[in-house]
Amino acid sequence: MSSSNVAARLVSLQTAVLEMIAYGEPISLISERICREAEALSEGTVCSILCVDADRHLKTLAAPSLPVHVSRAFSGLAIGPSVGSCGTSAFLGEPVTVVDITDDERWLHYKDLVLPLGLMACWSSPIKSRDARILGTFAFYYRAKRGPTAVENAIVASLTNLCAIMLEHREIQLKVHELAFTDTLSQLPNRASYNNRVDELVKDPDANFALLLLDIDHLKAANDMMGHSVGDALIRTVAARLRDMGGSLEPFRLGGDEFGLIVHGCDTPEAMEEVARSLIAKAELPFEADGYTVVPSVTIGGAIYTGEGEAERLVQNADMALYHGKENSRGSFVAYRETLQTSMARRVAVIGALGSALNENRVEAFYQPIVRIDTGAIVGLEALARIQMPNGLVQTAAQFHEATSDPRLAYELTGRMLGQVASAVRSWLDLGLPFQHIGINVTQADFKKGDLEQRIVDAFAAAEVPLKHIILEVNEAVYLGPGDDFVANAVERLRSRGILVALDDFGTGFASLTHLLHFPVDILKIDRSFVTNLKDDRNSEVIVEALLSIASKLNMKIVAEGIETLEQAERLVSMGCVLGQGYRFAPPVPRNMTTELLRRFSQGLGHTRFTPGLPLIDQLDLNDTR
Repeated sequence: MSSSNVAARLVSLQTAVLEMIAYGEPISLISERICREAEALSEGTVCSILCVDADRHLKTLAAPSLPVHVSRAFSGLAIGPSVGSCGTSAFLGEPVTVVDITDDERWLHYKDLVLPLGLMACWSSPIKSRDARILGTFAFYYRAKRGPTAVENAIVASLTNLCAIMLEHREIQLKVHELAFTDTLSQLPNRASYNNRVDELVKDPDANFALLLLDIDHLKAANDMMGHSVGDALIRTVAARLRDMGGSLEPFRLGGDEFGLIVHGCDTPEAMEEVARSLIAKAELPFEADGYTVVPSVTIGGAIYTGEGEAERLVQNADMALYHGKENSRGSFVAYRETLQTSMARRVAVIGALGSALNENRVEAFYQPIVRIDTGAIVGLEALARIQMPNGLVQTAAQFHEATSDPRLAYELTGRMLGQVASAVRSWLDLGLPFQHIGINVTQADFKKGDLEQRIVDAFAAAEVPLKHIILEVNEAVYLGPGDDFVANAVERLRSRGILVALDDFGTGFASLTHLLHFPVDILKIDRSFVTNLKDDRNSEVIVEALLSIASKLNMKIVAEGIETLEQAERLVSMGCVLGQGYRFAPPVPRNMTTELLRRFSQGLGHTRFTPGLPLIDQLDLNDTR
């Protein structure tokens, strides 16, 4: 073939190959097209194109005229100074011509692959990127002991350049794919990879795996208190530990504080739990970051693929298990079970009910008196949210408590209560009642917004109610939860305005006594569980006595919650407990009934009359001798 014809066909091939690259054709098809055209341009030759991977190993892209077993034999070989013509050329970065394979030492271990095919010589040229990196090799095999001709030199000069364009384009595609499917912080496959992998597995009729979702507990708190560099280190550390588990575990980072893990070969609840507990133990080992000792905590939810349904259902089941764990038992593993659906459905219903009640103004503040236990005189109140249901029934806070785990609803509920309480207090002050304090419950969501102080100030200023009448009730889950320093600082600012702080449900949390040294508190409210067990449980009695002693020494007041019997009241008085609340005195009641209770039993009226055998609420219809 004349040189002019060769040049014309090379131009035509170049155009065709560039089109194939532009249209995203597989690199194997493009490489095969180049090889066949090269063989047609140089009759009697056999062509191969190999690439070099990141580990400097050869991989056959195309060798259409070589038997498959020969192509496979060259794939996976590490490049080196004596690895045939192609491995040597890639290693040296220069063309290697072997005119006689039979006695060339570079072919010593490979000649038996090609000599039986009648191939006697091989000329291999490196394929280089624009920055001179070795991307692969282009080779001509000859059936005679010879080297390349001038025409073949021209062919290879053109085609190695074309191959370089093809391989560099593939590199760009792989980089784009990596960016699209790899999480840059953890270097784990990302959510898109996770979704694709799960979809792929559920289409396999022989698939056998479990799906675990892992959540890093309190990541936001770590970012807030120790800085985002520590939070990032926490993510990277957990990711590395998941990757190091190896074996049947395939980890992904789904974003934020959540990871997904496919556990291959896991088909029983017992096996899934064993893997999950190993993950928790590994993940929670301490590490150092920016001068902090960080002790990670993780929660895991999991579901086993049963071969029924689609990927979406499996993911939902695992997600439901994780959610249940985060809500009820952080730091542990929860396996999906059908009863969780009932629990989730109930939560959704409760959230919907509270949302509707707020939208329809059916949330009402009820008030439970706080009394002197010995006289029944009312010294304060606790405001408690109630929902007036469309059927006329009243729902207590315990019945819709789950809904307050929704931060938006919890925040809105507090705002509604502040307005109603401020209005009620104003009316009682206007009636001249010797009103002291009212307790208002606040949640983690209220503190997270960062505007609790201003909301309280604005609500009570609008009603012209002094802030000295407010007791802020915070339970242990709030002040011992994530960001507890932030909560303590916010509470201290409120106390500086004259607002008192009560620690609700005291004694049921973890390390409560330790936190009393740092958390600003004026009042401790002993949890009802200790009061209920006073009669039969010596331990409860010892704890109550100890709390009374501690509160006295720390200049704090004590309020006993959940007093229901005369015997409990008398025992508390004998132990030195002055204040209490509970159905023994009065249940939470609406504003109008609270007004009547204050008229009759407010401390300071001088004519408080309490009949020991009856709750206050049952004495409102007694003859008034004022």
